[in-house]
Amino acid sequence: MLDPLPIALAAIATLTVVLVSTLKGTGWEPTEDISDEIVERRAESLPDPGFPEPGNRAIGAGGGGGGAIPASGEGGEGELEEGGSASAGPGDIPEDEIEYFEVEFAKQGETVELANNEPILDQGEEQGWDLPYACRQGQCVSCAGHITDGPSEDFVEHDNQQMLDEDELGDGYTLTCVAYPRDSFTIETGEAP
Repeated sequence: MLDPLPIALAAIATLTVVLVSTLKGTGWEPTEDISDEIVERRAESLPDPGFPEPGNRAIGAGGGGGGAIPASGEGGEGELEEGGSASAGPGDIPEDEIEYFEVEFAKQGETVELANNEPILDQGEEQGWDLPYACRQGQCVSCAGHITDGPSEDFVEHDNQQMLDEDELGDGYTLTCVAYPRDSFTIETGEAP
């Protein structure tokens, strides 16, 4: 025959669990999340640096980063002062002097004419290609490509690229976001040294 004590203990335990689970609780509420408010207050207390928000295409943004500020804090090359002008870059070409070069994009399987007053990356995107990039400032290698015809400086002019050394440039690597065509060539996009 069955022992009634274990059955009674199981029934009491079951009733206790059911009773506890049906109680409304203590009425305790968690405190409000104020982290966003703190971040906003902190942002309001700091001066605006005037730089665009950094971004990365991989997480849905496009943006560009800010440039370097001279350590001296005084006006440096390329900074505008009242009545001054920035130094000319490789893309500052008068309309009547723009040249076009045949550039083969090996991975895309197409050859297109590129103007010498726009970076390779911008013109490739105008063709509808999804080319890799991140900073658009020549400060990373996300947009790197490989010019298969020889040293990159024989075919493009860089506007302040900061990541490739002389050997890498000699091997044909380029940063498409700051590279302006100066001759016809073949390029493999998405190729970093």
